[in-house]
Amino acid sequence: MSSLTASHAADLVAALLFILSLAGLSQHRTSRAGVAYGIAGMACALVGTIVVAAQSVSAVTVALILLAMTLGAIAGLWRARRVEMTQMPELIAVLHSFVGLAAVLVGWNSYLEVESHGTAQHRVGAGLLGIHHAEVVIGVFIGAVTFTGSIVAFLKLSARIRSSPLMLPGRNALNLGALAAFVALAVWFTISPGLPLMVAVTVLALALGWHLVASIGGGDMPVVVSMLNSYSGWAAAAAGFLLDNNLLIVTGALVGSSGAYLSYIMCKAMNRSFLSVIAGGFGIDAPSHGDEEQGEHREVRAAEVAQSLARATSVIITPGYGMAVAQAQHPVAELTRRLRERGVEVRFGVHPVAGRLPGHMNVLLAEAKVPYDIVLEMDEINDDFPDTTVVLVIGANDTVNPSAAEDPGSPIAGMPVLRVWEAEQVVVFKRSMASGYAGVQNPLFFRENTGMLFGDAKHSVEEILQELGSDGRQDAVPATSRA
Repeated sequence: MSSLTASHAADLVAALLFILSLAGLSQHRTSRAGVAYGIAGMACALVGTIVVAAQSVSAVTVALILLAMTLGAIAGLWRARRVEMTQMPELIAVLHSFVGLAAVLVGWNSYLEVESHGTAQHRVGAGLLGIHHAEVVIGVFIGAVTFTGSIVAFLKLSARIRSSPLMLPGRNALNLGALAAFVALAVWFTISPGLPLMVAVTVLALALGWHLVASIGGGDMPVVVSMLNSYSGWAAAAAGFLLDNNLLIVTGALVGSSGAYLSYIMCKAMNRSFLSVIAGGFGIDAPSHGDEEQGEHREVRAAEVAQSLARATSVIITPGYGMAVAQAQHPVAELTRRLRERGVEVRFGVHPVAGRLPGHMNVLLAEAKVPYDIVLEMDEINDDFPDTTVVLVIGANDTVNPSAAEDPGSPIAGMPVLRVWEAEQVVVFKRSMASGYAGVQNPLFFRENTGMLFGDAKHSVEEILQELGSDGRQDAVPATSRA
């Protein structure tokens, strides 16, 4: 078997493994197998690439490739060991930016190698020059938008810049104008390529990517992360065309299409328009209630919550990004175990955009060994809140905000939320009365059946565990105090 045939076989196996990886990652129980398939597929792809490279380039080039792979592996393992789960959204945004930058560099290299040295017809063929020009300009455009958009997403997610949307005058006209300018430049470049046009397309795309994501508010950032994942896939596919690499085309198409579909599902879960979100945000012109308090809130203590849980027959826990920040998933899992030993029905209600990354809460709960069968999606559990004794809202805010259902003027109006306020009693674990990531005050905090348990969520749950005792019995507790 020739090295080229072996490489094609490796590419085919890798593509199949990537498809199996996506299928595995679609369910909790098979997610570990999905990750393993993905790792195996990437290993096959790398081995196949090295085999082909060894036959067509010098030993020095192969050594440089291996050196680059080694350095990348070391950096990746180092970051994987150090990154906290709360930092995963911004880490993923940075990784997306790398893919976008790689697509830009591949496009520029293809232009400089094929076009600027007068060897285009020899390398590509006269009949395919127009197609090649289009591939270059489209690949650079997608890559540049992905690069700067991902950088802005990283800065917002890591709180290095404000999460509120940038509202330049005529922002929609700016976006549409940039797209129209790209189409004109792309046609011009395809007919008559030149260095000034390449520079213009690159600068335009970099600016558009920055403005698109900067114009999207914090409430929609989970969708942005998913869309940037899609963009990075299409950028990789574009690079695959330029490099004549079929596996890169297939892999990029898989990532791009799956990321786009996930974004569509998330937009439906948030009652957002898919096109309006990716075109620069949704609802940012609506009036915001900000941090203005809307009544008196009632403060409770850990002992009171323990008493309520000891008497409960059913409990639903709704986690959010605050649980991830406090790293409270393990105490929460222990609380779940003790309550279930007492015969209390305990389940989790997870909103599709809980946290700042799709599936963020599911990963945290799986890490803490919470049984998969009691972790339910919003649509599966929303009708059960009226029959629930106690709901524990741990670090969630916008995903349990009644304004989405009751206030047509709210920036999150129409967004499907977990209807926790319908339960007999609600306990909100929170550090303060500040609004959520979307910048909208939550009327839930001022409901008569809501108690606010202030402090670090991990410490609060641990205090509740101490009050309950190792056998699940709870001693006498003081009377309810008020804020």
